[in-house]
Amino acid sequence: MNGTPLKQIPARLIEWALPYWTRGEAGRQTPQDLFRVLYLGWLAAFVLKVLGSSWDVSWHFKWLRDDLAPPHLLNTVGTVIAVALTIVHWYTGYGVDRTSSRLIVWGTGVFLIAIPLDLINHRVNGIDITAWSPSHALLYIGTALMLVGVTRGWYLGSGRYAEITRGRRALVLGGLFAFLLENVHFPELQQEYGVLELASWDRGQPYAEPTLLEFAANQMGQAVDRAMVLKFSLPIPDVVYALYAGVAGVAGVAVLIFARVMVGRRYTATAIAGAYVAYRCLIWPLLVGGGFPPSAVPFFLLLAGLAVDLAFLVPIKQLRPLMGAVLATAGVYGGLLAQDRVLEAPPYAPQAWPVALAALVVVWYAVEWFTGRRGLTAAAAEDRIAMETRTAETEGTAEHGTSRDAGSDAGSEAASGAASGAASAPTAVSEAASGAGSETGSGAASEVTPAPAAVSKPRP
Repeated sequence: MNGTPLKQIPARLIEWALPYWTRGEAGRQTPQDLFRVLYLGWLAAFVLKVLGSSWDVSWHFKWLRDDLAPPHLLNTVGTVIAVALTIVHWYTGYGVDRTSSRLIVWGTGVFLIAIPLDLINHRVNGIDITAWSPSHALLYIGTALMLVGVTRGWYLGSGRYAEITRGRRALVLGGLFAFLLENVHFPELQQEYGVLELASWDRGQPYAEPTLLEFAANQMGQAVDRAMVLKFSLPIPDVVYALYAGVAGVAGVAVLIFARVMVGRRYTATAIAGAYVAYRCLIWPLLVGGGFPPSAVPFFLLLAGLAVDLAFLVPIKQLRPLMGAVLATAGVYGGLLAQDRVLEAPPYAPQAWPVALAALVVVWYAVEWFTGRRGLTAAAAEDRIAMETRTAETEGTAEHGTSRDAGSDAGSEAASGAASGAASAPTAVSEAASGAGSETGSGAASEVTPAPAAVSKPRP
């Protein structure tokens, strides 16, 4: 749209999009420009949701809750984009296979249901500052389902387009896993902010405004004292933090394992953990500079990500989950110990490490079994792309040969004066082309949504 006046852009966008607005089942062949726009939209939606939610937590440790607070509005913009994209996928069937579409639709539905439930919860129970409440959990679960569906859609579909390079496919896939890691780690911000909130009270300079502390104290039915601030800041048992960080309800380090298996590049897990930690380090001075409370940054996740990557150097696949779980557990608890000594870390109950180790071994074996059985590995993706490329080349060769034959026949018939034969030649070419363009494949391959790059834009 270079050179298009600003006021004409909405009309141009509608003109571009309207031909695609047709009812279809998930798994339709998707033109490359539409596929790119859909997934750029998802990235924009998740960026806005992450920024809004990060700001929201810091906001709630300083001021009383407000439904129309700026971080809520920022998050809402991201949610509106996500809902619009969900409707497009559901109605048109473009950009996703059936499983991805269902995950996105269910995730969006759970998230939208959680919003009024959370508002009711706040009206009935007051502040509900903890990130671990049931209504908040529904928000994370809904977002997680959306992310899993979008990640699957990109993983299966992006390989269909020659213009999307392997590096770009891996970069976007890794970015989606970084969003997923942020989402599953999000409840832990309760402890990461809470530990510094309590420390600020002990220094006699609490980050929370007096109105917030008084409201919380009245809600708890006690005076504004350290016991109240402790319950306000750290209402979750100490054992939860490290256990959740290590296994994260079957998702924490498991997100990094999934990412390493599906992206398939060295140091994938380290890069994703590093991206999340870098984001937290970037947002930290912006929030503090704006007058909001600081948080402890989970630097130990870098060791957990490195442990996952090192585990994939083990040549015996059957031993990888055991060795990886040992390394990752040591990374989480050792990293927390070092962070607690050097900087600040939330309470984490180090004596619970055997439970984390046992749980992570089970989760790791489960992830490797599931990804192998469902064909969700990087090797499976490359095999699928190679097969689809060969099929497209074969169909293209067959179409070209059919066109040549039809043209020769038409020329011969025209030379002999058979006008009817000449008129039928274009029909034969058209039928051959439509036959060559029909869908092939079955099973998991048939669910892959996006089309080869040659798919043209639909006509109104």
